[in-house]
Amino acid sequence: MTKIKDNCILITGGASGIGRIMGRMSLEKGARCLVIWDINEKSIAETVKEYSSLGKVKGYRVDVSDSKQVKDIAQLTQKECGNVDIVINCAGIVTNNATFDKQSTDDIERTMNINSVAPMVVAREFLPGMIERNHGHVCNIASAAGMIANPRMSVYVASKWAVIGWSDSVRIELKQMKCKVRFTTIAPYFINTGMFDGVKSRIFPILKPEPTSRKILRSIEKNRNFKGIPFGYHFIRFCQALLPTSIFDYIFGEVVGIFHAMDHFTGRVKK
Repeated sequence: MTKIKDNCILITGGASGIGRIMGRMSLEKGARCLVIWDINEKSIAETVKEYSSLGKVKGYRVDVSDSKQVKDIAQLTQKECGNVDIVINCAGIVTNNATFDKQSTDDIERTMNINSVAPMVVAREFLPGMIERNHGHVCNIASAAGMIANPRMSVYVASKWAVIGWSDSVRIELKQMKCKVRFTTIAPYFINTGMFDGVKSRIFPILKPEPTSRKILRSIEKNRNFKGIPFGYHFIRFCQALLPTSIFDYIFGEVVGIFHAMDHFTGRVKK
């Protein structure tokens, strides 16, 4: 079991969405300190102010796609907050619902840098210390999109497939080291946080932020290797192995409607 109580929790993207909710829940569970990394200074300030009554909270403006900035703020964080025991890589973006031929180079690089490279860079800053102390946990929020190809979100899908492969590979490395540091990979379906506004889902319900956040923290506490949300998504790869591609595409893409989920995507409206 991984205890949240008395541990320092760092959450990237921690000033909005499920990152913000998990921060509150961590403090309610008795976290020694909550560290919020986010790019939005106003949201950071508001979150720190609101949560300070629940415990110790520190907020830092960090562009996780900037590896030098990550390194510098990681050093500052450990200087001001002490050892970080649990890292939750929650920051992520989806840029649009255009087909791949209409994606710009900037869209591709930005999506891959924030969704794929950043979790690696962030984890790399804290993992050596965790291994040395033989104590710690890294949780990477991937996506159910990392288990099934999906049109109109090809770059996002690629970024989440990358996270799942990397995260589970490091889990095995730590296991081979006989190290007690744990890696948990989370693959949730669309979550109703605004990031995927406009998405339509025929069969699987759009996930609610509060219960989803609770399930993620519970997965960390139980040292889950991998958690798909909802549970039915665990069967996707099994079905892919059994069914011919054309039949799989028809059932999941057309009948279940996954291949049309992004048709009316708008995303979070920019103010």
